[in-house]
Amino acid sequence: MTASSDPQWPSARSLLGAPREGRRLVGLTGISTYHTSVTPRSWHATPTAVREALERYSTWSYSEQVDLRDLVAVDDRGDVFDPDAEGGTERTATLLARGPDVACHLVLGGDNAATWHALTALGGDDLADWGLVTLDAHLDLRDGVSNGSPVRQLLEQGLDGHHVVQVGLADFSNSPAYARRAADAGITTWSRDQVRARGAVAAIGDALAIAGADGRPVYVDVDLDVADRAIVPGCPAAAPGGLSADELRHVVRAVGRDPRVRAIDFTEVDVGRDSADERTVRLVALLVLEALVGVGGRP
Repeated sequence: MTASSDPQWPSARSLLGAPREGRRLVGLTGISTYHTSVTPRSWHATPTAVREALERYSTWSYSEQVDLRDLVAVDDRGDVFDPDAEGGTERTATLLARGPDVACHLVLGGDNAATWHALTALGGDDLADWGLVTLDAHLDLRDGVSNGSPVRQLLEQGLDGHHVVQVGLADFSNSPAYARRAADAGITTWSRDQVRARGAVAAIGDALAIAGADGRPVYVDVDLDVADRAIVPGCPAAAPGGLSADELRHVVRAVGRDPRVRAIDFTEVDVGRDSADERTVRLVALLVLEALVGVGGRP
């Protein structure tokens, strides 16, 4: 569906490729991984669908009383070609490095293998100096190579588990063996109940403090299965009882505002499974805008 044209109601899609003068620059990159998913999924490219969904939103944040056109410019770097195939991480690194430096990278998955590709590319030989926060129902510490293993793979490549925080872990979605693996690695883990007891925004602030200790750069993975399944039917592994759309909005805005955060990804969306009203893809597009509000409001 194409939105009507109204010069006094600019769509958020107009932010892509906007002039940069006086605005904070944000990179946007698609990494549409799906081949190694534990749950089989369609080949449909979520990044394209999210860009199209931006057409349904304006550039004006009513609650913040700011127009994103005055704050940020989005350098859309396109999509990594066949990231699951050999050389996918190198192609990811090339695309992320293309163009001018940015305040923050926004990455559109793809399943959670996109997290491994993007953080490996950004961290390079300095991966041990990064922090990682995952908003995820799962630990992602499985054996093998899949969308269930990116955190384990990153630890094996040198990421320090003491600067990894996993937020929103779900009941009956993990195993004691992998919980022990997380504890042995020094990872901080918070269940959904713990997040709700703290408050979602307070919890993410604490998580960023741990991951970003000593001013280290932080990568944030927003796996949509941290949300309640009712609002993300296009997320194959989501379960009932997750975070609400409003909780996610406020959390992602807070993440974007933290200057230690150098990259945020949005993963685990299968466009082919989404509902007819596109609620999952539209939520991701909304979260992209919340991240931009945060980045635009950085000190």
